[in-house]
Amino acid sequence: MANPLTADELVTALRAEGVTVVETPGWRDHNRDHKGPWGPVNGVVVHHTVTRGTDSSIELCYDGYDELPGPLCHGVIDKTGTVHLVGNGRTNHAGRGDGDVLRAVVDETALPAPTNDDTDGNTHFYGFECINMGDGDDPWPAAQLEAIARASAAICRAHGWTSGSVIGHKEWTSGKTDPVGFTMDDMRERVAARLGSAPAGPDEPTGPDEPAGTDSYEPFPGLRFFEDHPDSPVVTAMGERLVAEGCSAYAVGPGPRWTDADRQSYARWQRRLGFTGADADGWPGRVSWEALKVPRPS
Repeated sequence: MANPLTADELVTALRAEGVTVVETPGWRDHNRDHKGPWGPVNGVVVHHTVTRGTDSSIELCYDGYDELPGPLCHGVIDKTGTVHLVGNGRTNHAGRGDGDVLRAVVDETALPAPTNDDTDGNTHFYGFECINMGDGDDPWPAAQLEAIARASAAICRAHGWTSGSVIGHKEWTSGKTDPVGFTMDDMRERVAARLGSAPAGPDEPTGPDEPAGTDSYEPFPGLRFFEDHPDSPVVTAMGERLVAEGCSAYAVGPGPRWTDADRQSYARWQRRLGFTGADADGWPGRVSWEALKVPRPS
């Protein structure tokens, strides 16, 4: 049992655990505190979104919908492992669940099967929505699973909790099935492993337009760079990564001149990450570019 982290404390904890954080504009004052208490907090609930595409999923989790206003969680974890913060305070994510489960989380003991929806989970739990269709076929990239573990561990470490404080939505209430595609026992093992060692260390500050980069990879050059059809070794390096990821639409190449084959190949990569529609049009964006990890040309 603990007081909730402030916005600054949450960001600091996540970055100290090596999480790449994007602060969605307005998230620090976006909550449902007028509908009920936020805290004391006792744990973390992991969800899947049943959506595709990063931008549309973030928008949904920020705004919600008529029957369930947003924010629908505290953070959205995309396929690349980036955590997009969308709410700070009480959010509409856990709903009502079993008080016996809450007591087990507080005591960090084995979870009983949920049977009675008699307790307001939005008061007591942080929530992360993870972009996945939840159909058993949509893959969970390694970077996304790692981010779930890191984000959960960050909150546990900040509060002095163990991995027993991390549960799936389906473990909180019998009316839910999420997450599908990995087991919460495995996720708790990941969290426990992280808590058994020092945190990974802080990432570089990451705002809505300033994701972190590394010396090993080419920073995102911007959309205009590609729209100008450059002749650059960066394009070759990008194409080679797309080939390595099995997303090639090249008949020959890749080469340094941006062509329609580059765009078709990049669209395949975007679809691999779960982007759809205009978000998978083949024009590189910052999130998909950082996920591709294009090496700096020598």
